[in-house]
Amino acid sequence: MHLTASVRKFRRYIIGTIAFVTFLAVYFRESWYLSSGDRAINRMNLSMKQPPATDPNNARANAAIISLVRNSELDGMLASMRQFESSFNARYSYPWVFFNNEPFSDEFKERTQAATSGSCSYEIIPKEHWDVPDWIDQSRLEQAFKDMDDKWVKHGSQLSYHKMCRWFSGFFFRHPALDNFKYYWRVEPDVKFFCDIEYDVFRFMETHNKTYGFTINVYDDPNTLPNLWPSTTAFLDQHPNYLHSDNSLTWLTDSTSRPKHTQTANGYSTCHFWSNFEVGDLDFWRSPAYTSYFDWLDQTGGFFYERWGDAPVHSVALGLFAANEQIHWFRDIGYQHSVFSNCPDDDKCHGCQKNKLTPLTYWLNSEDCRPGWFKQVCESRQRTGGMDDEAEEMCRQSHGF
Repeated sequence: MHLTASVRKFRRYIIGTIAFVTFLAVYFRESWYLSSGDRAINRMNLSMKQPPATDPNNARANAAIISLVRNSELDGMLASMRQFESSFNARYSYPWVFFNNEPFSDEFKERTQAATSGSCSYEIIPKEHWDVPDWIDQSRLEQAFKDMDDKWVKHGSQLSYHKMCRWFSGFFFRHPALDNFKYYWRVEPDVKFFCDIEYDVFRFMETHNKTYGFTINVYDDPNTLPNLWPSTTAFLDQHPNYLHSDNSLTWLTDSTSRPKHTQTANGYSTCHFWSNFEVGDLDFWRSPAYTSYFDWLDQTGGFFYERWGDAPVHSVALGLFAANEQIHWFRDIGYQHSVFSNCPDDDKCHGCQKNKLTPLTYWLNSEDCRPGWFKQVCESRQRTGGMDDEAEEMCRQSHGF
């Protein structure tokens, strides 16, 4: 009897230990390993639906793939092209337009053209679109760079980065090489594409009247843009007619998830679409609302005295001037840049960890802005009545709508 009691006690100990370890594993997976957006997606457990396959022999949309890239980034560009062509463009042969502020080398042209079945063009950015404008005070600029370095602002004192952000914010769509295009897809060096995309993304944008498509939605460093939102609200005070009735202000001004971010950024949540991937309608950037907005921002000098990225500038403008329903999350497109990824739970995706925003860098999980975006989408669809089955189920499960 004594032996039997000991065995039973030992078994209870083992079972209890296993249960405790299982609990810890689930807890840390949900609370530590996964970001808030990952957890929301896993709870929703929605089926992955790609649009129907598109016949590549049908007419293409009026669109181009664009890349801002230096000659020294050739290997990284080729790596991105191989994955992008394999995932999507080998079926459709959309043209590539490469931009540089210096002439492209013959090697760059030959090797990139050989990497795609589409045509390639190689464009030089006009100096007036790239150089520091003459109204920027040089001494103030130098002091601003020192101040940003003191605050550990990434790329804060890297002048070429400021130029790049300003160009993507206000000038890429003005380049004559894009005059005859309506849609674009931005692809950068050293990015990854994980899924077979069997439908024409550009025709999807066209058919469904989408203005902008993204994959990754994260917070920015509020020290890069403390005056972006005050400058934006001053612009809206002067142009209230530009604010769309189906705007995304809830997402732009959320102060519950990371209140210190919103406070430091003077009212802006810093949530933004990570613009190293973006599929967009060029007519939005060409519109009076956006061009007026950019010109207003540009005159403040914030692209140089602070480090305003094109991602938050694009995102704020879209959140204010575009209908929420015209902004599309390409949940089905597997993509990774740097430490962040969008990896759908789908058989057409390979080589990435399913539903993980940061597959290798756990401490960056707090950068996830998707839950706020889900809430914004649900509020918008409830308000406008544009709820499809998938959105309705998402809203029911995540927000009780």
